[in-house]
Amino acid sequence: MTEELYKEMAQSIIDGEAEQAVALAQKSIELQMHPLEAITKGFVVGVNYIGDQFGKGEAFLPELVMAGEAMKAAIATLEPELIKLGEAREVLGRVVLATVEGDIHEIGKTLVGTMLSASGFEVFDIGVDAPAEKIIGKALEVDANLIGMSALLTTTMVRQREVIEELDKEGLRPRIKVLVGGAPITKDWADKIKADGTSEDAIGAVKLAKQLLGKE
Repeated sequence: MTEELYKEMAQSIIDGEAEQAVALAQKSIELQMHPLEAITKGFVVGVNYIGDQFGKGEAFLPELVMAGEAMKAAIATLEPELIKLGEAREVLGRVVLATVEGDIHEIGKTLVGTMLSASGFEVFDIGVDAPAEKIIGKALEVDANLIGMSALLTTTMVRQREVIEELDKEGLRPRIKVLVGGAPITKDWADKIKADGTSEDAIGAVKLAKQLLGKE
């Protein structure tokens, strides 16, 4: 029964069916499934599949965007349940997330934000096309100890470096750790721009965030 539901959840994301995803999320709440299980064993499987297909050139941007919208809808349904469960949890850290200037890709970042908040981080997602000063300004405003930056285009990757250089200039490193992500981002690139790390997926990003803040 549960396995079947996980499959349907994944499929609703692959098909980009937001209403179906919401209905399945509600069903999982009625069945008293753990919301994190629904996310990781159900919906995320669909997101990862679409991401892989996109990487291979077998799925296209509209499908990716629709999958992202469906994922957001499912998460929005499950979020209150997560909050209920997480009320007593300590905040592991404060994270500012953004897609860098010139880039409007959102899916991976939204997913990372969701998984981070589900894991006990306080997340401030300032959206897409965010210039360096906006990212750093927000980090200072909320006293963040981590910045996560996403870039999908090879042309916008350099913006990640600019933010790190700016943080250095303002003497904010290593107090503020930096994670970078996005399809073209490799470990070599992360090392080269002196980021604190990168991860292939949202689950890895959470693990890394915990390690960097000494919570692992």
